[in-house]
Amino acid sequence: MIEALGPHAGFILAAYGVTIAIVLALVAWVLIDGRSLRRQLADLETRGIRRRSARKAALDRAAAP
Repeated sequence: MIEALGPHAGFILAAYGVTIAIVLALVAWVLIDGRSLRRQLADLETRGIRRRSARKAALDRAAAP
């Protein structure tokens, strides 16, 4: 199979390898950052700090007849 890539097989395989490594690094970064943001949001909510949209919804419900 490698022979089918021709004389530049090393370069082609290296390019695929680097691309896979970068994509995996980005996926890991997004997952780790998402976990961190969820922790921060949970911490803020436990301290009583709510999102503005949640506060507006609560005010709208209180004002509704």
